[in-house]
Amino acid sequence: MRLVTYSMDGKEQLGVIVGRGIVSISSHIADAPGNMIDLMQRWCEFAEPVRELLNRPPDVELASVRLHAPVPKPGKVLAIGLNYKDHIAEVGMETPEHQTWFAKMPTSVTGPYDPVEMPDVSQSLDYEAELVMIIGKRARNVPRSRAAEVIFGFCVGNDVSVRDWQLRVSQWVVGKSFDTHAPFGPWLTTADEVDPGDLAIRCLVNGEVRQSSNTKHLLFDCFAQVELLSKAMTLEPGDVIFTGTPSGVGMSYKPPVYLKAGDVVRVEIDTLGHIENRVEAGSTQIVIGC
Repeated sequence: MRLVTYSMDGKEQLGVIVGRGIVSISSHIADAPGNMIDLMQRWCEFAEPVRELLNRPPDVELASVRLHAPVPKPGKVLAIGLNYKDHIAEVGMETPEHQTWFAKMPTSVTGPYDPVEMPDVSQSLDYEAELVMIIGKRARNVPRSRAAEVIFGFCVGNDVSVRDWQLRVSQWVVGKSFDTHAPFGPWLTTADEVDPGDLAIRCLVNGEVRQSSNTKHLLFDCFAQVELLSKAMTLEPGDVIFTGTPSGVGMSYKPPVYLKAGDVVRVEIDTLGHIENRVEAGSTQIVIGC
């Protein structure tokens, strides 16, 4: 099942993909949750009614709506670095003994087809094609053997990175958390339809293939990631986890090939769809709220 967060006429709502269209959840299910996190929290109650919507004709065509990130306002956005062996080799680092985690701030989340900002403070903007995992249950101290129980679904993502800001210090959070630098979607495919250990993944820039691999080459797979993270923190419905990128990132070229305004970055994962984001100059306007 593929679930979406979308808007039409300025109203954000949830839907389920049927063919090339969307069936609105709120229009057909009384008292349905209004956002993806609430839906996941009440999935035991609403799973069957939502599944029955697959038998209805679409209410609206996909092409006529704006798709948002499936979880527009996650509580946590976590990302693992150095998790494909070929990527570790290309950046010249040793294979890590332990999982290497950093956070991307929730304000970096943007939609699957929305623009990605080229920051005014850097010319080192890079792409990272990634499988994204969405947590569906509150979880702590989950063994690997039960990790699948807490994964609600999967998306396509791009861990956009500002390399000079990332690498000039030992902590990567700021260089990974610029606004719009965590696009994912285009929908959430529920975990019952996905084998996260065997998915072809690609990144294209202006139609040129830059990354091409398969999630079977992950150093630490999705279940190992859930096991480790849940030992340290409580995972909650709607938490977003970027699971690592393969070789071919822009900084690995000699000389590096970074993104520039006007470039179009497309990330594809077999069975999950694709996202596509155009790089646009970021705003330099001063913003100070009330």
